Amino acid sequence: MSGRWTPGIGDPGVVGWATAILYLIAAGLCAAVSTRGARGERRFWAVVALAMLALGINKQLDLQSLFTQLLRDDALRHGWFAERRSLQLAFILAVAAFGAISVLVLRRRLSVLRRNMRLAAGGVCLVYTYVLIRAASFHHVDRFINAAVLGARWNWIIEIGGILIVAIAALRELRVPLQEAPAP
Repeated sequence: MSGRWTPGIGDPGVVGWATAILYLIAAGLCAAVSTRGARGERRFWAVVALAMLALGINKQLDLQSLFTQLLRDDALRHGWFAERRSLQLAFILAVAAFGAISVLVLRRRLSVLRRNMRLAAGGVCLVYTYVLIRAASFHHVDRFINAAVLGARWNWIIEIGGILIVAIAALRELRVPLQEAPAP
């Protein structure tokens, strides 16, 4: 393999396809919730549905590898490839900090939102943070996320866990009768 990104199915294995399907299921559940409730709630669930759909498409097209390849090419072209490790580490730390700050901001700003919406927002943050860190392709991180615990790789646990959090939040929201508006 040349290491170059090429259009095609990025993760053709069983877990890859299952993950992509889970993204689509979560997107569908969020889309179903987006037809209910107040305008702001509908908009929130529609945005989460679009995010899940985009991540599902990315899962199989492997667009973060294209992003990584473009950055690698740029680094070689402009002579800063030798410093890539420190830049990758800075990127991962920035993404981790952004993820942590996002959770704190969401926790504070979304406190007026219903519990299931907060849960879905946390799941989306988890998955997007994972995808961004994965895009950095930092070998120490790759070793960690490819390590297994009880036969399951950490990248499966993190990505599928985030998707399931979103899907569970949407399912719980769908179970709430429309006339009932639970407290935040």
